[in-house]
Amino acid sequence: MKKKFIIICFMVASLFSNCQYPIRKPIVQGTFYPASATELKKEIESWYKAYQPTKYITPIRAIIVPHAGYVYSGAIAARAYAQIEPGAKYKNVFLIGRSHQGYFSGASLYTSGAFANALGEVEVNDDICKKLLQHKIFDHPSYYHDNEHSLEVQLPFLQLRLAPDFKIVPILIGTENTIILDEIATILKQYYEPENLFVISTDLSHYPSYKDAIISDSLTVEAILSGDPKKFQTTVNYIETSGKYPNLSTAACGAAAVYVLLKIIENEPCAIKKIYTANSGDISGDHSRVVGYASLIVVPSDKNTNIQTKSTDTEFTLTDEEKKFLKDLAFKSIKYGLTYHSFPKVDIPDWPGLHTNCGVFVTINKRGKLRGCIGIFRQDRPLWQNVMEMAQSAAFSDPRFPPLSFDELNEIDIEISVLTPLKKINSIDEIQLGKHGIYIKKGMNSGTFLPQVATDTGWTLEEFLGHCARDKAGIGYYGWKDPDAEIYIYEAIVF
Repeated sequence: MKKKFIIICFMVASLFSNCQYPIRKPIVQGTFYPASATELKKEIESWYKAYQPTKYITPIRAIIVPHAGYVYSGAIAARAYAQIEPGAKYKNVFLIGRSHQGYFSGASLYTSGAFANALGEVEVNDDICKKLLQHKIFDHPSYYHDNEHSLEVQLPFLQLRLAPDFKIVPILIGTENTIILDEIATILKQYYEPENLFVISTDLSHYPSYKDAIISDSLTVEAILSGDPKKFQTTVNYIETSGKYPNLSTAACGAAAVYVLLKIIENEPCAIKKIYTANSGDISGDHSRVVGYASLIVVPSDKNTNIQTKSTDTEFTLTDEEKKFLKDLAFKSIKYGLTYHSFPKVDIPDWPGLHTNCGVFVTINKRGKLRGCIGIFRQDRPLWQNVMEMAQSAAFSDPRFPPLSFDELNEIDIEISVLTPLKKINSIDEIQLGKHGIYIKKGMNSGTFLPQVATDTGWTLEEFLGHCARDKAGIGYYGWKDPDAEIYIYEAIVF
């Protein structure tokens, strides 16, 4: 009888032990990311090799990364994780996201145990979780974590980058109420130390068109880069309520988590750096409904925070071979788009100019007259990719013209203008007609003229500015003189 009692007690103790320290099994392994440890490791390490910076910044204090399936956003997330020095030692990683499983007035913790995947288990810091649970705002059911993917997909990146003894503090937020978010941030701020890494999980715009996503996501990222939580919240609210972006359901699904981070670092000596932005249309080729992604890092402001990436400057040049390839690529992209409504698969030569990150405008002329012109200032993607996309946009999406038809294909000429980085000016005397393009921005309105516009029209400097302000930016002929208007210049390699 005594033996039976001991055995029963042991079984009960084991049962309660398993309840107290549960292992959370992966729910999107095999769908969002590979189920095979070998495949998972191979995929992530290939990204780390491709996106390795020339210099590591230490310590990285926080990162903001997307959480879609790896086929869509894995490479974008990897670009941020790749900025962390391999084997970096962190005691804890605070994983913070917005719950996709429900609304509740606070935050939910996964309080103990571990998160598991094909690479192994990552232990939860139950000591920190117990301390957080002393605050009612964190005392919400842990079952919100059971079917949540936004934190789970971050773990493989961490397991293959950090020293292996880190622990995690998984936090899901259930509200956008800024009073509650402010309280969450105040409580978490004590843990914002160099020994801890904060990982904020969020995608950006959901379901606008490709073109609208680029605009709305750039506004969201700009607000994040400001480091101002109030500005970020105002920007998100504007994007979601302005009615300017059809089919948009959210500007950032993890906006609450981003807000909490911005509130935590509000008075900290730090710098926020954008690493990369893209959207699902870049992968699928479907530009009708997309989801936006961005990766950013937070580093101490007393560090050299220049992120080493390839970009254009005034010395940037293209060889004749590269120019010919890009013009052929633009034509091929247009022709393919007419039939298949997507982008062709092309072998891109390993020529430096093609892989340099820079903006571009593609102009289509038919019998010497403008037939379409669309461009992009994004300098976080390779030139060849921007040329393909802008060629199709100029052919099919310029609102001034109907979409290009097959009958017109042999009557068009293509001109490509590769852009150097924007430079803000304080005086219009810095503008050299024929050399500089201009970009005028006031609030949410903006417009640009390429350098060759001044030459083609014969305008004076003030006419150049006035027409751009009125006809492109929509702020009136003399809008460029407004103190709130910003004027930028850039140069272009035209061929």
